[in-house]
Amino acid sequence: MATQLLLLGGNQGDVIKNLQQAIEVLSLHLGKAIQTSAYYESAPWGFAASQNFINQVVEFESSFTPDQLLGITQQIEIQLGRKQKTGTHYESRPIDIDILFIDDCIINTPHLIIPHPRLHQRRFTLLPLLDHWQDLWHPKLGKTIRELLSICEDDGIVNRLD
Repeated sequence: MATQLLLLGGNQGDVIKNLQQAIEVLSLHLGKAIQTSAYYESAPWGFAASQNFINQVVEFESSFTPDQLLGITQQIEIQLGRKQKTGTHYESRPIDIDILFIDDCIINTPHLIIPHPRLHQRRFTLLPLLDHWQDLWHPKLGKTIRELLSICEDDGIVNRLD
């Protein structure tokens, strides 16, 4: 069994409902979520959009391989209304599921990079990770989540929703 940390997010439709549905469907495949972060709201990162994003980190444990996990997350995104990208840039979407960590694995293939290659650059990812995983060690960068946040250059506003 491997610990898997996923970042769920979106900015179209009823985003909180979409995140809850994603956890429900993920749980059918991976088992019950171990723990979740609070919801965090932030402006779009890397592109302009009229709606802010809401994000949440969720922890699962399963025996699926990284490639199987990627396939499951991509199918769930489609099932919950995500459309194929129209270009190479970021876009608004009802749901996005990013694989942040799988135990302390380092994977670098053309279709999957673990840990997520930009998680240390994004406050909207680091702040939810602080909820339960602040001392998690990034196996490639050699720093904890707390340390990564302290040196993160992203100055975007990220608000915890209570």
